[in-house]
Amino acid sequence: MFIITNRNLEEGETGLAQLGDRPNPKGPNELRIAEAEKKGGQWKLRILDDELDDAALDEIGVVREFDASGNPIRVYASRYAAWKILKRVNPKRAGVKGRKGKNLLFFVHGYNNNLKDVLDRARGFEEHFGVEVVAFSWPANGGGVRGVVSYLSDKRDARASVGALDRTLKKMYDLLLEFNDAYMKKVIRAAAAKFGGDLESRDTAITREAERGCPFKITMVLHSMGNYLYKQMLKSTASEGNRLLFDNVILAAADTNNEGHAEWVDRIRCRNRVYITINERDHALRASRLKAGEEQRARLGHYPYTLYSTQSVYVDFTNAAYVGDSHAYFENGPLRNERVKRFFDKAINGECAERDLRYKAATHMYRFPK
Repeated sequence: MFIITNRNLEEGETGLAQLGDRPNPKGPNELRIAEAEKKGGQWKLRILDDELDDAALDEIGVVREFDASGNPIRVYASRYAAWKILKRVNPKRAGVKGRKGKNLLFFVHGYNNNLKDVLDRARGFEEHFGVEVVAFSWPANGGGVRGVVSYLSDKRDARASVGALDRTLKKMYDLLLEFNDAYMKKVIRAAAAKFGGDLESRDTAITREAERGCPFKITMVLHSMGNYLYKQMLKSTASEGNRLLFDNVILAAADTNNEGHAEWVDRIRCRNRVYITINERDHALRASRLKAGEEQRARLGHYPYTLYSTQSVYVDFTNAAYVGDSHAYFENGPLRNERVKRFFDKAINGECAERDLRYKAATHMYRFPK
């Protein structure tokens, strides 16, 4: 899987230690891409060079271009990662035979997560729900400290990482648009050559091939304080990352204020659903509300009142079997509940997930039965 991060690079280190606990010293908006693979029970990490050399360009079939002065035009690691991801989620379009496609999940983690935590959780998404994961990892473990100091430090790091998340989402949108535009130009030329002046047949063929060309769905899961980071991005008037990129957006166990959440949540753009998950017994959100030194209002992910977003689907997991006081009820024990597992499987794969749940109009929530 690929990781996009604004963590600092640790020179001379190996393995996961190559990415540190603090923001990139060039600035918190400075991004790097790494590819992670688990072998023999251990994570292996390869930091991609910021610019592609000729060998990497050959691998993805890109011809080096030059400017008017004869200088080579730079091609960055994001294009290489996007090409490899496209092969995994849509192998037919990439010319790979004998493999089924996948849906794509963009994952933003929460508070007090080191890189191993992030990769293990992302691997869980892949194993349980059959998706390809791209993780955005920000320095979210307080520079190595723990407790209240770590929590407040992570909130500062989250605010500092807003620009990095914004840049990442904009780049993802631009690359997807670029790939689709190139594909559609081929489709239109082929349809015009085949059907000529038969406009109805031509347009039907174009529509059919467009659907075949992008058969995968894209979902974003924001967990815990990852929602605080996303909220700050959406509230910024300079944000360029809120594009129509995702089918579903899942605000899971959101560690951000319930108060006033509709103001920013209703700005989210998606094709299908915005899900907000709630567990009143969530141990981490109860603890975060009690953090000393900074007022913590009721958290969105555990407070079942004033749920007034006009476009969100609120889902209450409080009484679902095996959920208990879990803060991450999309993994491990809670997935023993087949309804919970089915909900997340559908939501993470870009589908409508709430239809077999009971809706309670008084609280504006869908609820799992006891």
